[in-house]
Amino acid sequence: MTISELQEEIVDEFSFFEDWMQRYEHMIELGKSLPLIAPEFKTEDNIIKGCQSKVWLHAELKDRKMELTADSDAIITKGIIALLIRIFSNQNPQDILDAKTDFIDKIGLKEHLSPTRANGLVSMIKQIKMYAIAFQAQMNTPSQ
Repeated sequence: MTISELQEEIVDEFSFFEDWMQRYEHMIELGKSLPLIAPEFKTEDNIIKGCQSKVWLHAELKDRKMELTADSDAIITKGIIALLIRIFSNQNPQDILDAKTDFIDKIGLKEHLSPTRANGLVSMIKQIKMYAIAFQAQMNTPSQ
């Protein structure tokens, strides 16, 4: 699926819930289903700066696609990063760089997060895009 198709799928999914308590519960479930990050990637280098809670994010390039794994010590934050991984993992770096993130506004996520969590969300997206920039540059560099 493309990034925009995945985003639309999430918007549709969240539209089934009548209130934000149900949406938070859904995000908690998403966080619980997040595949565990390998222990060797839970390092200081992989902590996203700008998040109130600890969020570890690791990226690798495999077959010209970015593979993301993550974890967090806060359950809602874990749900947020699970959403981002669902959208951006196994995508081409250039597609990630070109992607809009308007699904966040469409599901009303940003307006229902505390200011520090909203800043954390922005930091998570920024870090994913930084990985995409690095991998895109790596793919465009001719092999020696």
